[in-house]
Amino acid sequence: MPEFADQELIRLIEKGESDRVEFKEAMTGDAAKAIRKAICAFANDLPGHGQPGVVFVGVKDDGTISGLQVTDQLLLQLADMKTDGNIVPPPSLTVEKRTLQGKDVAVVTVQPSNSPPVRFKGVVHIRTGSRQDTATAQDEVRLREKRVHGDRPFDLQPIPTAGLTDLNLAQFENEYLAKAVSAEVRAANDRNIEERLAATKMVHAAANPVATVLGVLTIGNNPQDFLPGAWVQFLKIDSDRYDDNAIVDDVVISGAISDLLRGVDEKLNSHNRVTVEFAARDIEQRTELYPAEALRQIVRNAVMHRTYEGTNSPVRITWYQNHIEVLSPGGPYGMVNANNFGQPNVTDYRNPNLAEAMRTLGYVQRFGMGILIANRQLKEAGHPKLEFDLSSGNFVLVKIKARQNSGGVKS
Repeated sequence: MPEFADQELIRLIEKGESDRVEFKEAMTGDAAKAIRKAICAFANDLPGHGQPGVVFVGVKDDGTISGLQVTDQLLLQLADMKTDGNIVPPPSLTVEKRTLQGKDVAVVTVQPSNSPPVRFKGVVHIRTGSRQDTATAQDEVRLREKRVHGDRPFDLQPIPTAGLTDLNLAQFENEYLAKAVSAEVRAANDRNIEERLAATKMVHAAANPVATVLGVLTIGNNPQDFLPGAWVQFLKIDSDRYDDNAIVDDVVISGAISDLLRGVDEKLNSHNRVTVEFAARDIEQRTELYPAEALRQIVRNAVMHRTYEGTNSPVRITWYQNHIEVLSPGGPYGMVNANNFGQPNVTDYRNPNLAEAMRTLGYVQRFGMGILIANRQLKEAGHPKLEFDLSSGNFVLVKIKARQNSGGVKS
């Protein structure tokens, strides 16, 4: 069911642009950038309306509906703004084609975020009446206060026993902050370390610098002290099925998110043996057992989307002779279910702020594309498509099969 009836949309247009409404006549010039800024501002909802903001594409500044041709390509371009990784944490929005007063309009409806501040390319945008503004330091404090009193996702929950000494502040300053916040904003705001940590959601508040789940996962000295399941178990089994007697490698990989993912990559690469074939006398072809990028996408999806709440279970990677299994604690979340799992543009975030951090650190380029990329890589390398088991509702199991013509290989 649409968020707004036709008459409600017409009334919003008649009232003109405001801190909840933006008009764009067409997708020309810098319209795409301006729409992203508006999406960011509506998600931040600094005035505290608690209601969605709306971007109308196909409406002139004076409120006249222009009669723009709303194509599928235009709708996809607008929908892509949710997942292209430029706005973090990922906003909740819908895009639809509506016919108002006999003319087509593209309508982007943006829900207020429960994890503000939301940034577009490292800058927090807000709405002052009909004008787009950059948030001041005091505006960001107000946004964080909204977050404190709102319905926070688990990755923003404070961990009462985790303080500044449990965080790697050098890693935060040197690795994370420079990527998370634009240079202009860093230069304009003279903030102490507690304020910088609070602005990036690593601690609960500057006045109460208790580490959040996000802070412990992203820059914690030892995240597993506070989140016992925040590690990865790797098993290499010299068999086609689980057999204790056939285990040839058993490793626990732990640490903050960058160390964890680097450790997983190194372990996978060590087993992903490269074969060399000479197609001609002086030309060689190098082939991995599995496409490395496909493995990375699946593992990073598992770490990003798993549940960290109420479980001590790790992400498990089990490498068999003829396939690899990746098990992630926690079933499908939000709008994702067993019927639409893995479909393009169908994504939701149990850990939206961890997703933001992984995007900031470069481990995610686009949201909602991991399975699509993995399947493409597998197809090009001659592997079957990914197989999923969501039957229990308590985990997601992904099976990556060996190449169809390989007959199973040992490494």
